[in-house]
Amino acid sequence: MKRVALFPGSFDPFTKGHEDIVLRGLKLFDEIIIGIGRNARKERYFSLERMTRLIEEAFRSEPAVRVISYDDLTANVARNEGATFLLRGLRNTTDFEYENGISQVNRSVYEEVETVFLITSPHLAPISSSIIRELHRYGRSVDAFLPYQLEESKV
Repeated sequence: MKRVALFPGSFDPFTKGHEDIVLRGLKLFDEIIIGIGRNARKERYFSLERMTRLIEEAFRSEPAVRVISYDDLTANVARNEGATFLLRGLRNTTDFEYENGISQVNRSVYEEVETVFLITSPHLAPISSSIIRELHRYGRSVDAFLPYQLEESKV
């Protein structure tokens, strides 16, 4: 049976920390679906279309990785995509507390799904999408934190 994992997130933006989790996850799974979730309560800094394109480009040489966007419960998306695993990265204990609750809810929606947590590589743990957005907003280079290049404009 093919081991398919959904790696869900807002990925606004997708960082080298996220890339690290996907690349390490490929040692565990046959396919990883990077799922960019829409959050009606948040306005994106980088457009969904742009982020999808950038992530696809970053993984163009990895046939076992594909990118989707969705507006549904993550557990429903996993079921619909044939994923029996959810892949998540943990930077610290705060991430664990948050992710633990979500994993329990996902399991109640889709009983067959298992959440697999990978600890972020230490040199990437300080990177967060919110820090990158803030740096970018004020004109600082963020290229060192991303697996792709951004133009100066945020749009």
